[in-house]
Parts: sequence; C-alpha cells; structure tokens
Amino acid sequence: MGWQCTGLRWPGDQSGPVLAWSRGRQTRGSVLAYGTELGFRAAGVRTCIGARGNACPVAAPVPERSTGARCAECGRLDRAHSVAADTIPDDPRTYRVYLAWFGAGMVKVGITAEERGAARLREQGAVVFSWLGRGPLMAARRAEEVLRAALGVPDRIPYARKRAVRADLPGPAARAAEVAELYGKAAALDGHGWPEALERLPFEAVDHAGIFGIEGPGRPDGPVRAVTGLVDGGAVAGRLVAAAGPDLQLDAGGDGVVVVDTRLMTGWTLTAAGDGAGVGVPTVVVGGGALQTGLF
Repeated sequence: MGWQCTGLRWPGDQSGPVLAWSRGRQTRGSVLAYGTELGFRAAGVRTCIGARGNACPVAAPVPERSTGARCAECGRLDRAHSVAADTIPDDPRTYRVYLAWFGAGMVKVGITAEERGAARLREQGAVVFSWLGRGPLMAARRAEEVLRAALGVPDRIPYARKRAVRADLPGPAARAAEVAELYGKAAALDGHGWPEALERLPFEAVDHAGIFGIEGPGRPDGPVRAVTGLVDGGAVAGRLVAAAGPDLQLDAGGDGVVVVDTRLMTGWTLTAAGDGAGVGVPTVVVGGGALQTGLF
C-alpha cells in the first residue's frame, strides 16, 4: 500500500508549508522549500480519507474534483464534531476572533482555537490578519454575528475569489491599512452588542506574503492555470515558487505557472512523477471557467 496525501499543513507561527501523508496508521510530513523541484503522479483510484483520524471502513471512491475527499458517511462523521458546524457549543477551550484580508475589499471575520495560533489563517490563505478578541467559544461566535450584522463583514469568502486576486495585490502598507480601518470600526462596537466575555486584543497586522512566497524579486508571473483534478497516471511537476492556503504554485517551464490545490491530491496514492513529466492533468484558467486543451 502506497502513501496517501492528506493535505498541506502550516505548523508553527512562522513555519513554511508541509505536505502530510498517511499509510494505514503511519503518518509523516514532507517539508517544502521554495525553489526546489516537486513532482508527483496519481495512481489507481481516489478513495475517501476517512474522518476524525479513522480510515474509511469501505475505502469508498470519491470524485476527482472534490476538495473534501470524503464519502457521504465520513463527511457526516467529520461534521458531527466540528466547531465550524456549531455541533460542540460547550467546547471549554479559549477562542480567538480575527480579521483576515485576502485582497482589496476582501476581508472576513472568523474564529480559531487559541492553541492553534495563526495556523488557521495560513490554511485559509490570509495574506494579512489581525487578532480582534479572545474568550469563550459562544462569545467569539457572538462577535462574528455582531460584525456581520453591524458592519456587513462576511464569515466566508469563496476560495476561487481568494486565488484570483492573489497575483495582483497592493503593497504591504495598503493591505495593513485596510485591516486597521475595519479593526477600528469593530472596536467602536464596544457597548453596542460586543460580547462582554470577549477580551479585546490590540491591533497588529501580521503579513504572510513572505511566508507564502507570493512577493519578491525573481518570482515568475502569477499562476495562469489551476489543476481541476487528478487522474490515474496523470502527473504534475515543476519548481515550487509559492504556497498559500491549500495551494502550491509550480513553475512548470513551458506550461507556465500552475496552481495545485492540495485538497485535490488527498485520497490519491502518489508516486514520483518521473523525468520530463510537466503537467498531464486537466487545468482551468485562473479566474476563468473553460478547460484548457492539449494537457493530457
């Protein structure tokens, strides 16, 4: 039995990306470094990754374009113990409320367990963020609701929108200023619905552009295509130039810069790509909707 990819991880407050793998009960991680070659080839059939640390009992096949990589039964089990789905309101842990910026005019509010630090922000691909408050889970949830109702701040942004704007970002000062402005508006809600149990945290803009590798000299132009799904025998290979959220950006030479959503890699058994592999899976123009041709 080969190793299955279980996704991209962002451990530690200033650490780079790590690809996680499992084989039965064994797990391991591959630390990724920008500028190095990365390639893989999908083999066999994509199967369910299970839930809550348990393997899928029937190894059910899952669609190639699904970013969840779980069958219906394992999906239900995973959601049954999910903070995001509000199924455990009595969670005793301390939570933090944050403001996350992904592009001009694209800011959301969210919560994460304090013990996770900023890992959740990097997993979402937040280019800039600031903490807003800390306290019990239900107080953090209340703060989300107040910001949505009073300021129109969403708690979700479609991932395709985040990816589409990532190649054309304003400078660090402009993006920090946008978060600071919203933080000021949120702070002004004290006494107007802001939960008393939530401790206000000071504004501090944390910028992830450097950790993601999405800015700086020597980088090729932003991604022009995105992988829409792997296929049996299909390979992707190139030089890793950046990573953000679940995405890897590979400079594939003549094929240009291609973005690979690692959620599409989960559930596959992956092997070495081999020499001259390039891009042999379906792709789509970033921000577009039509499949490219001639990529198989």
